[in-house]
Amino acid sequence: MKQIIIIGAGTMGNGIAHSFALHNFQVSLVDTNPDSLNNALQTIDQNLSRKVKKELIQPLQKVQALSNIKLSSSLKESLKEADLVIEAITENLEAKRSLFREIDQFCPSHTILASNTSSISITTLASVTKRPKQVIGMHFMNPVPVMKLVEVIRGYETSDATVSQIMSIARKLDKTPVEVNDFPGFIANRILMPMINEAIYAFYEGVAGKEEIDEVMKLGMAHPMGPLQLADFIGLDVCLAILRVLYDGFGNPKYAPCPLLTKMVTAGKLGRKTNEGFYVYDKA
Repeated sequence: MKQIIIIGAGTMGNGIAHSFALHNFQVSLVDTNPDSLNNALQTIDQNLSRKVKKELIQPLQKVQALSNIKLSSSLKESLKEADLVIEAITENLEAKRSLFREIDQFCPSHTILASNTSSISITTLASVTKRPKQVIGMHFMNPVPVMKLVEVIRGYETSDATVSQIMSIARKLDKTPVEVNDFPGFIANRILMPMINEAIYAFYEGVAGKEEIDEVMKLGMAHPMGPLQLADFIGLDVCLAILRVLYDGFGNPKYAPCPLLTKMVTAGKLGRKTNEGFYVYDKA
């Protein structure tokens, strides 16, 4: 695979672009918002500079990586020679379905279509395309340049050949791919989100303060970050969206989002991205 198209220049999209470009893939980062594209390139530049400073990469590697990235606001043009398309837009089913329907029309027949979704059904996304055997989940962890895991999600019709290609390309990025089947939340978020939700319930019910809850999990379970701090890092809106996918998908009340989480998202307290969630953060 040579031509990688990443749609969505947000936190995940720019991190994925960073990883591919650093490993000498030609990357087109596509977003309809020019400001998002420019901010993404600036973020990639800063993150690569940090790696140079820590002597993790050579200065020439940074220069080469940046030269491997092309910014584009034209989706149709970008898709003409795509070998792999990775969707990294907002975690919204209808938005993703609409995008997959569109990219399926403009990509060459050999192109694999991947989603970075953290919970939405790959089978559902594949169903709006004419190439369900070539649709797969490629769930990177945040921050992408640092985290090794890639959940590779096999949809109902995803072919063995597609899975094999994606597992191979993930390893070329120096990632560790783990194959899972297409169920709500896959593995990472099916386990993580109920834990975060339970931590929110514990805070909501007054079992302990937020700092105390986070401290118990950090010291008692050797977690690098407490669950409430992690929720702020992920984004409370994202946590809520994933819990709703789990609740709708399984119909099990154990996945019902805590009322406090719903209230905070409604109030616009989304965590680090808004400088306030369970904790208050200094403005960047």
